[in-house]
Amino acid sequence: MVLQARNKHREAAPKPPQPPRVSQSPLRGAPDVGAGEPGPERAPPSPGRKGAAGRKGPRAETAAPSAGGGLGGRLAARLRWALGLRRAGRGRTWTTLLLAAFAAVLHWSHITHLFENDRHFSHLSTLEREMAFRTEMGLYYSYFKTIVEAPSFLNGVWMIMNDKLTEYPLVINTLKRFNLYPEVILASWYRIYTKIMDLIGIQTKICWTVTRGEGLSPIESCEGLGDPACFYVAVIFILNGLMMALFFIYGTYLSGSRLGGLVTVLCFFFNHGECTRVMWTPPLRESFSYPFLVLQMLLVTHILRATKLYKGSLIALCISNVFFMLPWQFAQFVLLTQIASLFAVYVVGYIDICKLRKIIYIHMISLALCFVLMFGNSMLLTSYYASSLVIIWGILAMKPHFLKINVSELSLWVIQGCFWLFGTVILKYLTSKIFGIADDAHIGNLLTSKFFSYKDFDTLLYTCAAEFDFMEKETPLRYTKTLLLPVVLVVFIAIVRKVCLSLKSLVYHALQLLAYTALGILIMRLKLFLTPHMCVMASLICSRQLFGWLFCKVHPGAVVFAILAAMSIQGSANLQTQWNIVGEFSNLPQEELIEWIKYSTKPDAVFAGAMPTMASVKLSALRPIVNHPHYEDAGLRARTKIVYSMYSRKAAEEVKRELIKLKVNYYILEESWCVRRSKPGCSMPEIWDVEDPANAGKTPLCNLLVKDSKPHFTTVFQNSVYKVLEVVKE
Repeated sequence: MVLQARNKHREAAPKPPQPPRVSQSPLRGAPDVGAGEPGPERAPPSPGRKGAAGRKGPRAETAAPSAGGGLGGRLAARLRWALGLRRAGRGRTWTTLLLAAFAAVLHWSHITHLFENDRHFSHLSTLEREMAFRTEMGLYYSYFKTIVEAPSFLNGVWMIMNDKLTEYPLVINTLKRFNLYPEVILASWYRIYTKIMDLIGIQTKICWTVTRGEGLSPIESCEGLGDPACFYVAVIFILNGLMMALFFIYGTYLSGSRLGGLVTVLCFFFNHGECTRVMWTPPLRESFSYPFLVLQMLLVTHILRATKLYKGSLIALCISNVFFMLPWQFAQFVLLTQIASLFAVYVVGYIDICKLRKIIYIHMISLALCFVLMFGNSMLLTSYYASSLVIIWGILAMKPHFLKINVSELSLWVIQGCFWLFGTVILKYLTSKIFGIADDAHIGNLLTSKFFSYKDFDTLLYTCAAEFDFMEKETPLRYTKTLLLPVVLVVFIAIVRKVCLSLKSLVYHALQLLAYTALGILIMRLKLFLTPHMCVMASLICSRQLFGWLFCKVHPGAVVFAILAAMSIQGSANLQTQWNIVGEFSNLPQEELIEWIKYSTKPDAVFAGAMPTMASVKLSALRPIVNHPHYEDAGLRARTKIVYSMYSRKAAEEVKRELIKLKVNYYILEESWCVRRSKPGCSMPEIWDVEDPANAGKTPLCNLLVKDSKPHFTTVFQNSVYKVLEVVKE
């Protein structure tokens, strides 16, 4: 053991389009994929309608080259094609991949450094690391811990599929409910890794004693991939490092130039705090899921640009869909916006019906696979995403009937759009009623509260949290300071001006940008989709298809590096702000609470309290709980409402009676929850006034119990933050 001391650190009118010129200079990059070499002149359009529901038909694009030399040659040629480097040699392909790998290592290093700086994670004890995974993070990590510590891997999986601790006294399949495939996979990798290392005699972790000062007892801290928490976080950071490689390839492919990949990566770094939060909250579902969305959108772009669809592309899209949906319950809403954007592109004539139909089929197959892998999770079948797929499939099947309608082209667009919108909503309503599913009802209520004065207990719990409020007014200003917003606006305007050209994938990306903008404005948390997509769109500043008129006069490298230099002024300041964050995790009151629970209560003692605290109780004390932070289940929302009645103005006897029905033995009361207020109307007593107006004006029960818990409860533990009340049985 090594004894190590640890210090505290707290705290003009458009010109006629010209054929794109192919540059031989590496700085100028390859022409935009989809443009290709100038082909034969197209016949002038017929005087009839153009574009309604794919009537234009597919536009001619350069086909992928065939390559000889066996399988290796064909693979290399297809890779160059996929990266938009058709005219480049193998050396340029490898250069692109090496640059992508460098971007991956850079991002992995960046987020690892930020995480360690923020918490001094490598010097924390096992308990402190678990407490650092607050709220949902702790809940998800607890299932990884269960599988890792089980006698065998299969036994651990069985335990999380027959869980008795999370919603006592219910036995639930948490793998089905909480999208826990990442934890299952990582736990299997951890067990394999440690067994192999043990067999060959390689040490996987180093432990030492760390003195904490301030009269605190020393702790044992272990570092290395042999420590479960370190392994768990390391894999997440590696995955998100690889995501940056995908962003570089994505920007390169979309713009037709490696400069576009560079712009995408640097925009991401310059706006890092607006793009991701993986460095602060690694176990959240988005950390596992979002990298596969980047891959999925890259594949969609490739499919839109291809004149001939290969099975390999469609299979890859299906797999990426599954990997995106399995870890995250919110993925279906993101894919809904994608399907809506693709449908809009079809309606105005930029995707032929055959291609869109194949994409829809792939989404349907992906959804079916996820439904099976999630043990028949009916929320998938009753989602807006599933309903939208069915309605679009029906519209495509009815195309001959739509063509017979004698109306203007614009009217036909509106008819199909309304058919999709109202059909999706009605089908979603009917399927939810048929299957009796109300788990996602709070999403509709949340959106309703954004536009109207609707309020209820659940929506207020969401909207009173900053991440579910409207986008901050400062966010567009931050985008402007790094020039991300001005560049994206220029690109967007350029796409709109050239919408008459063969810009299928660019039109889709523009519509997807609008969808993400709407989501980000309504719910601030969802700017994590908007900002990265803006970074990808910024790569199009390098597109010769959009800005060839400028690159004929000015070297593209000069334009791009001038923009990046201007971006770096605020961007480097943003990075420096992140690097200056230095702290160390410590939560002594919760540590005292967990230690007391572990040594002073029975293993089957049932606890209730605030959702974030309950996750820690389950993870570190291994005690049964009745509520938790995963709020996407109607039954769990009803349970939490009962538990949170402790912060209402109801009578103590009434609250105790409901807690006894849930078989609660101990309630962890936090006085701060009774008084804190993020904004007017958002303290817990004020939220309860909306839900329970009959008791408005009375003294909140939590205030009374802080002073004297008798006769209905008995205080058995108390410190500066927590007060544990034992429920007195009748």
